[in-house]
Amino acid sequence: MAGGDTPAAPAPEHSAFVRLWLGFATARVGVAFVLLLLLFGLRLMGSPAVSGWLLGMCGTYFVAALAVRVLMRPADPGAAFDPQWVSSIGVDLVVFACLQFLQAGGIYFAPLFAVPVLMASVLGTTLLALGTAAAVALLLLAEAWVMALQVPAEVAQRFLQAGLTGTGFFALAFLAHQLALRLAREEEAARRGRKAAYMQAQVNQLVIETLGDGILVVDPQGEVQAANPAARELLCQDPARGGALLQLAEDSAWEPLAEMARLTFQTGQPHLADVSLRQGEAPVRRVFARTRLAAAGEQDGDALCVLFLQDLREMEARLRTEKLAAMGRMSTAVAHEIRNPLAAISQANELLEEELSEPSQRQLAALVRQNANRLAQIVEEILDVARVQHQALDPAAAAIELDAAVGAHCRDWAEQNHAAARLQVAMGAPAVRVAFEPDHLRRILVNLLDNALRYASTAPDAIRVATSGGDGAMLTVWSDGPALEPAVERHLFEPFFSSESRSSGLGLYICRELCERHGARIGYRRGPAPSGDRRDGNVFFVAFRTASPLAPSGTFARMAA
Repeated sequence: MAGGDTPAAPAPEHSAFVRLWLGFATARVGVAFVLLLLLFGLRLMGSPAVSGWLLGMCGTYFVAALAVRVLMRPADPGAAFDPQWVSSIGVDLVVFACLQFLQAGGIYFAPLFAVPVLMASVLGTTLLALGTAAAVALLLLAEAWVMALQVPAEVAQRFLQAGLTGTGFFALAFLAHQLALRLAREEEAARRGRKAAYMQAQVNQLVIETLGDGILVVDPQGEVQAANPAARELLCQDPARGGALLQLAEDSAWEPLAEMARLTFQTGQPHLADVSLRQGEAPVRRVFARTRLAAAGEQDGDALCVLFLQDLREMEARLRTEKLAAMGRMSTAVAHEIRNPLAAISQANELLEEELSEPSQRQLAALVRQNANRLAQIVEEILDVARVQHQALDPAAAAIELDAAVGAHCRDWAEQNHAAARLQVAMGAPAVRVAFEPDHLRRILVNLLDNALRYASTAPDAIRVATSGGDGAMLTVWSDGPALEPAVERHLFEPFFSSESRSSGLGLYICRELCERHGARIGYRRGPAPSGDRRDGNVFFVAFRTASPLAPSGTFARMAA
């Protein structure tokens, strides 16, 4: 993972048995060359035991050994007796047997049989190893018998020498074969271990590369040996650098991280801290950093420090979302439990109010009715959240004419709230159909108008509603109320947030949920009225998905910008 590169696969290398085969093949070439030089030197010195055909046999053996070394490839360890072993072990036995029987130059050639015996024991099967040792023992006994016929006085000595030599070759074959079997087992275990380690390294890198948290691996000199994409983004690294290694000391903004790494190397203990990172004109990033010492070896320079980086904004947002989800579940459960007792209270108050005649008592009953209605509205808003989140959307009925629906809803709202003089409506999207259910659009528009009425002035046209077509269908609700505080604006569409103590804080949240369900977008800005009035006011807008005028209901054309 160093520098963001993919880890290289294990380098192909010759196994121990391949190297042993190459060693035996090279040794055979060397033995053949030495024999050829030795016999040729004896021939030059006039030795009558070295004939021309004997030199020819050694020369042929040298060429054959060289051809096997250059042209042939090693067989699998433990292979059965096949032509490759015939061309090597068989040729060795024949050549060395001829030299031993002829006693060329009076030299004892029996030790040369160790080459084919070892080759068969290390590279072949158990049967091949013991068979080669047996063949060598039989050849030595046959040579001793032939020599005993020529010199009867040395029969016991020659047979004893041949027997001891054959027994030694059997022992050599057995021990070498056992060592070869153990080497094969260890090599197979090492091969499986390397494969498992390589696969684990790939899995680890894949996990680290896709991890949302940043990870830096730093050496004692402050050089970053590895960094995943999340860490590079948190460090505001220039993308043009690609996978180049970083130096924490090269940027003063990274000094807190470098200091944490130095403390970790010095103390050997993990550290954690909140760090602010800035590079150039990029905004400040608040990061929660923690360190761990890893890969510690016998020397201090072998250690590495791993830094884990988490964006505090994401952590806070995730925590806030979890809290809101828990609060929503609890509020829904509480609302279900409150609704039945609240209905009983309202009904009992209505019955009691019919029996009251004194104005003070009727005033108290009216106060109970008013607050019970308020509680009922809050309960319904809380339950609306659950309904919106679980209600199935019917795409076949989700296309309406924007101007007609908005005009009708505005007239109904103005009549109910006696606010016709304060409301101005401007329709600018004729024949435009939007992908929205009528009841959901009514709830959104009524909620935005209620908010506008609560904060707008009493002047004529203090509230203005406008629609527009153009590149995308848009609904705008403007009011001349005071500007929102920045703290209020940041949390405007969050559930259970309100600047008033008498509000549940769910209205705008439900509007946002309904818009998201229909692929629309709701937002807020401070700006002038849509009719051209230069006065600044609070503007809530909804950008819709449009439906083609010629298409059936529910066929969506595009998303408003």
